[in-house]
Amino acid sequence: MNTNEAKEYLARREIPQLFESLLNGLMCSKPEDPVEYLESCLQKVKELGGCDKVKWDTFVSQEKKTLPPLNGGQSRRSFLRNGGPGSGKGTQSLKIAERYGFQYISVGELLRKKIHSTSSNRKWSLIAKIITTGELAPQETTITEIKQKLMQMPDEVGIVIDGFPRDVAQALSFEDQICTPDLVVFLACANQRLKERLLKRAEQQGRPDDNLKATQRRLMNFKQNAAPLVKYFQEKGLIMTFDADRDEDEVFYDISMAVDSKLFPNKEAAAGSSDLDPSMMLDTGEIIDIGSDYEDQGDDQLNVFGEDTMGGFMEDLKKCKIIFMIGGPGSGKGTQCGKLAEKYGFTHLSTDELLQNELSSESGRSKLIRDIMERGELVPSGIILELLKEAMVASLSNTKGFLIDGYPREVKQGEEFGRRIGDPHLVICMDCSADTMTNRLLQRSRNSPQADDNTTTIAKRLETYYRASIPVVAYYETKTQLHKINAEGTPEEVFLQLCTAIDSIF
Repeated sequence: MNTNEAKEYLARREIPQLFESLLNGLMCSKPEDPVEYLESCLQKVKELGGCDKVKWDTFVSQEKKTLPPLNGGQSRRSFLRNGGPGSGKGTQSLKIAERYGFQYISVGELLRKKIHSTSSNRKWSLIAKIITTGELAPQETTITEIKQKLMQMPDEVGIVIDGFPRDVAQALSFEDQICTPDLVVFLACANQRLKERLLKRAEQQGRPDDNLKATQRRLMNFKQNAAPLVKYFQEKGLIMTFDADRDEDEVFYDISMAVDSKLFPNKEAAAGSSDLDPSMMLDTGEIIDIGSDYEDQGDDQLNVFGEDTMGGFMEDLKKCKIIFMIGGPGSGKGTQCGKLAEKYGFTHLSTDELLQNELSSESGRSKLIRDIMERGELVPSGIILELLKEAMVASLSNTKGFLIDGYPREVKQGEEFGRRIGDPHLVICMDCSADTMTNRLLQRSRNSPQADDNTTTIAKRLETYYRASIPVVAYYETKTQLHKINAEGTPEEVFLQLCTAIDSIF
């Protein structure tokens, strides 16, 4: 068995995820007999039905050894800020703390101060060397420093922790020993921009951990750890991501709206809202990228409010095959996408399904989307792009490409996707007559009690589709490979045409 075959075997069997989960369990449980503990964990894997059922926290106890409230029993608001080094999370963290009257904690600054005050201590001298090379500081040391800092502020109504966590193990340890955060914010920023900001900061501040070698190492660590970390908080419905490649005030406005929605859902906007420019709309289509702004932290933590948390992930995304599937209701694009995903190892993403999944969650973003839809307004293109990016990053490690169904629905969405992620390798248009689509939808309505299509509603849906799709198809005809598929035939005939089109990009 060669190296590639071995890697493929491990990935197919979900072995890396299993080992990660076992390590997380060991770190949090600290069993007296680790061998016996691992045996019990493996037995649990069998009971669950295999490695693919194992999550990051499968072997982590749900009991939280939370710090005492210390403020009369009132639980405090807390949220973590994450993003790649240079994503601007430190600046935004300070502004949010000031606006809401929260206490600000920079984990990186905590560690740097400790190093400076105990320079003769061998332990902290070693930690200083670790940070200078761009590696993460020891997890338990970091958690201890955070706990000690929190004990010094018993009466604070809220706390913003900047630069933490930087990987899933740190997140689990924080939840196990301190608490579960109310909100995690991730700032996304282009990888090249992160490098430029870090090198500029090195010139201005002279921090030892901003040297070129350490910067490259930090960005690499960030790239490796960010996707699993974001996925972990997504499963908990705690994280919101924002595009930090924008004006600082625009980013601040979007974050403030998220904090209002998540932490103060039944109250008027917090004091200071009048200072925000109401002209900064949420539908700019600029939300999301998982960033890397470790500016105000030691290099041992990861900020959850990150500008391009996707930093390096965006580069990997651009290496994947991306195919847009455009077609009217009843054209068969959903069915064909499922078959194509199975044949080519692609991930099938439907923007409608992503929205429905988000609405069924308890996230702050779901409330924002629901409020928009209840007002009869269109969901901002930025939110749609954010959902797509998150789904793509979550599948990045086990896919050969992405089939995106029902997107873009307007030229603006396509332009924004190209700017933030990259142009698709192929755009497929399912060419089908209105009569055929109408007949298929009526047949589906008769066969499915849930479907409420009738000739009137179908006509409106088709009119909406044609009005939106004509300029989109025209846009891609001059920009990239566009294949029009005759979707009038049988599913088998259409599938063969689609395979021919997809084979052309390999």
